[in-house]
Amino acid sequence: MGRVRRRHLRAGRPDHVRELLQPRDHLRRHGPLGPRWRPRLIRRTIGPTTQAPARAVVPEGGAVTRNSPKPGSGSTAGLRAKLRVPSGGGPVRLRSHDPRGTPGGPAGKTEALESVPYARDRITALQERLFAQSTAGDPRSVLVVLQGMDTSGKGGSVRHLASLLDPAGCRITAFKAPTAEEKAHHFLWRVERAMPGPGRIGVFDRSHYEDVLVPRVRGRAPLSVWEERCETINSFEASLADDGVSVVKVFLHISRDEQRTRLLARLDNPCKHWKFGPADLEDRARWAAYQQAYGDVLGRCSTEAAPWYVVPADRKWYRNWAVGRLLMEHLDLIDPVCPPASFDVEAARKQLLED
Repeated sequence: MGRVRRRHLRAGRPDHVRELLQPRDHLRRHGPLGPRWRPRLIRRTIGPTTQAPARAVVPEGGAVTRNSPKPGSGSTAGLRAKLRVPSGGGPVRLRSHDPRGTPGGPAGKTEALESVPYARDRITALQERLFAQSTAGDPRSVLVVLQGMDTSGKGGSVRHLASLLDPAGCRITAFKAPTAEEKAHHFLWRVERAMPGPGRIGVFDRSHYEDVLVPRVRGRAPLSVWEERCETINSFEASLADDGVSVVKVFLHISRDEQRTRLLARLDNPCKHWKFGPADLEDRARWAAYQQAYGDVLGRCSTEAAPWYVVPADRKWYRNWAVGRLLMEHLDLIDPVCPPASFDVEAARKQLLED
């Protein structure tokens, strides 16, 4: 399984693509994945278990199928089916998705807030079972990827997810512009370093998709490079699924009017000025280009192994509810099971009672 990721990234590329992805001297010294990539893959794919992880497949109709002995509990597949971007369906017309919609959601904000305690109890119980089965060698984990325009609510979604999870088993990573060190490696190098370990849940605030969206919108790379990176990402995410990672990719869909309202609110509040910069206005001026780029990426990179979900994000209460619900449904899909005790339970109980 580890060889899968190395193979698709090592495949031949045109020279201009190879130069964009990495400096040639780095390729000669370390190969296309960098010196720290291989040990990470070895740790992920070689463990105490001798069985391959069950690869979760999320059919577009919402039903659950899984190549494991025990089927997952798929009764809560409704929201996945409503928000999922079909695989192989071509570019997504974001104008056809209402940013103020509430598909499959509660009747209103009050009902959404009242559902939080149940969601927290359910998710933490599933999270505990996910970690418990990892102690017996099960490599499965979950990765939530959050993407969206500025002010779409990536940070708010992260905070909401953090409130639903046990922080001990959660890893949150915010991806900014790549550092000099990160630029010296393959663009997926920093993503691989941030992947959640077995039994863990990872949350990405932005992700590797920045490396296809920004160059596309700002004209920093030809279309052939964009296409190459999309294919590389699809292969990478397929290998994650083969390694037992459930990838949940969420596009937070906000309207241009709502973005203006939120940007103005930042300007009106001195304590929010740190969140604002001239680049926000530059990106807003490229709104149409970003919408087209996102639509193309959503259509190109929504796969059976790692589907995209379009979450209407103008209503913050619905956005938070939907992101939490998608995580819950994917955990239900995994259906983690606590492993049997590796010791004599009755003997231990007897010893304590006689103490």
